[in-house]
Amino acid sequence: MTLVAGVDSSTQSCKVVVCDADTGQTVRSATAPHPDGTSVQPDRWWAALTSAIADAGGLDDVAALSVGGQQHGMVCLDDDGDVVRDALLWNDTRSASSAADIIADLGGPGEWAKDVGVVPLASITASKLRWLADNEPANADRVAAVCLPHDWLTWKLRGGTDLAELTTDRSDASGTGYFSAATGEYRDDLLNLAFRGRRPILPRVVGPGERAGVTSSGLVIGAGAGDNAAAALGLHAGPGDAVVSLGTSGVVSAVTDVPPCDVSGLVAGFADATGRHLPLVCTLNGAPVLASTAAMLGAAFDEFSSLALSAPPGADGVTMVPYFAGERSPNLPDATGSITGVTTANFTRANMARAAVEGLLGSLVFCRDRIEAEGIDVRRIMLTGGGSKSFAVQQIAAALFGGEVTMPADGEHVALGAARQAAWALTGQLPEWSFESHSVSAEPTPDVYTQYRAAADAAARP
Repeated sequence: MTLVAGVDSSTQSCKVVVCDADTGQTVRSATAPHPDGTSVQPDRWWAALTSAIADAGGLDDVAALSVGGQQHGMVCLDDDGDVVRDALLWNDTRSASSAADIIADLGGPGEWAKDVGVVPLASITASKLRWLADNEPANADRVAAVCLPHDWLTWKLRGGTDLAELTTDRSDASGTGYFSAATGEYRDDLLNLAFRGRRPILPRVVGPGERAGVTSSGLVIGAGAGDNAAAALGLHAGPGDAVVSLGTSGVVSAVTDVPPCDVSGLVAGFADATGRHLPLVCTLNGAPVLASTAAMLGAAFDEFSSLALSAPPGADGVTMVPYFAGERSPNLPDATGSITGVTTANFTRANMARAAVEGLLGSLVFCRDRIEAEGIDVRRIMLTGGGSKSFAVQQIAAALFGGEVTMPADGEHVALGAARQAAWALTGQLPEWSFESHSVSAEPTPDVYTQYRAAADAAARP
């Protein structure tokens, strides 16, 4: 049996799965935690990776490995390859004003969308480089190379000594703000603009299925991928598929051959791990909306699901707009959640539960609609993430998304996608591993989404 390994180096933890290269069956796996915070010393990622590898039985019998990782984070290295400062993660918002500055410097969001398909937000690497240049100029002057979390881990696996050997892939590079997924090229002018004239070394972009290198022990290292692209690969998502992930935040991404150009910045023009595009919309609010509502109602997980399904579609007119933590899609950072349509007749626990689920899913239908507005056809919804385990979420999602959603089998989809990529790098062929799923159907409820949009539009007005 030939074995390959996939790594999911996420914000919270590092997961390693070792799989049969022919079938994709997981043979063994392990997890190690990452530290909390939005600014992290990368050595903590390396410690978690080596710990998880050891707990998963090591790599002596593994032929290839690939790393999927959290996107956007800024890892800066000096001439000796040492880390200049703690890495700023995607969820570090100190660079919000820097994002606004570099948008203005280029002439507005439309110019960024046209040039690289991404309008900078605080999460984007280019914004973080501007923050570094303006707030820590001495550190900025020390930066000889800049890379992303999965780039750095891939480099460390290969020895981590020569900056010229840094590599990345299209999917992760497309989230930096200075790489165009449409052309497959870096935009040095945008890097210079963001970093105020500095031009550090950037990782070489490795193509889909190619090798980043081979370790001294003979382990083949694949290109790696951003976490959303790795998940799409693990889920076997193809053109016409949209992956709706309901975790701490909500993410909707679609596999397509059409590069988007959304001047509003809501649809990010990312790349996938196969050579296609992965337009993506992210919300700030996800499963915690359901957890908060359930806690307010004094309902456990299963009871909350039963309550939601006991109410009629539309919750008798009660509508929740779930902007509990502000919102980024639409861009309303100072917004708060709201509940409308409440009367003495409909103010029940069941209707409140139903409104929470419908409101949260309505915000994700909005994201799907924004992707389709870019001329991208979505024919299948694949629902994943911790929040999707609720039967109420599954049923109501099917109704709101047009009548059916596909539920993939539980699994570490990012790590499995990385393992699938490792097998690709090893053999030169993308393996057709089995993909288990089932469908959930429900009567479509377009009026419920109309009701939600009316409330959301009202909430967006000053």
